[in-house]
Amino acid sequence: MTTASQTMQGLASAKDLFALTKPRVMSLVIFTALCGLLAAPGTIHPVIGFTAILAISLGAGASAALNQWYEYDIDAIMKRTSQRPLPAGRMDRETALHFGIGLSVFSVLLMGVAVNWFSAIFLAFSIFFYAVVYTIWLKRSTPQNIVIGGAAGAFPPAIGWAAVTGDVTLMPVLLFAIIFFWTPPHFWALALFMNSDYSKAGVPMMPVVAGQRSTRNQIFAYSLILTAIAIAPFALGLAGSVYGVAAIALSLIFCLLSLQVARSKTTKPDEMAAEKRLFKFSILYLFALFAALVADRMIFS
Repeated sequence: MTTASQTMQGLASAKDLFALTKPRVMSLVIFTALCGLLAAPGTIHPVIGFTAILAISLGAGASAALNQWYEYDIDAIMKRTSQRPLPAGRMDRETALHFGIGLSVFSVLLMGVAVNWFSAIFLAFSIFFYAVVYTIWLKRSTPQNIVIGGAAGAFPPAIGWAAVTGDVTLMPVLLFAIIFFWTPPHFWALALFMNSDYSKAGVPMMPVVAGQRSTRNQIFAYSLILTAIAIAPFALGLAGSVYGVAAIALSLIFCLLSLQVARSKTTKPDEMAAEKRLFKFSILYLFALFAALVADRMIFS
């Protein structure tokens, strides 16, 4: 007979496996992938569309699990991540590794068999990029880790698009570029007020290596590049006025908040209100921008 304590332990294990997938991060992955799928030309059967999003979600979760398997030592040092399953001692590394690999294989096979093999190969490459190129190679070796590694989080809308069309055109490339150039200001805003954690863990994040002033200036520079790319689909006639108005308005706010960060001289995390505002708005920015793309597609299709 199963005891109450054994039942609770089983539930905790399931909860920790779910935590390995980084559900908060996965929500953004799912949303942008869904928007890429819905904005693509053509139609896809609802069941196949659901399966494509499920496969992308599982692939993202697999990447997160492999990331935590490799970074267990860093996670144990940083306050923000110290209660994750591995550093907290609730799970062994071998379990995390097997879970990540198994989920990776399953997600790619599911995408290939149920949707198309082009998007499956695309998904496999995105998992490899996040788990190997970013986590194992870039994260601990260069302050450009989040710049280059940002490509990993930029794949989902292009994969969603490919699930419908079986190819990649200019529009999904622009969607990829939006997330790619959004990632540095989003993540560096967080890194500014979490600087001591990264420094203690020995991660060469930009504020640790280049200093706060350089990081602040780069945040603003990237926000200007992001604005140009975000408006490009409208300017090139690939999206309508609904998206265009949203892109201009949201990007203007993003730039203004980035400028506040660039002008800030505070070095104390508790006083970094501008940085925290930018970080919070950057999440809203991406959700709202991609939602506007889908709304635009539905209105003008």
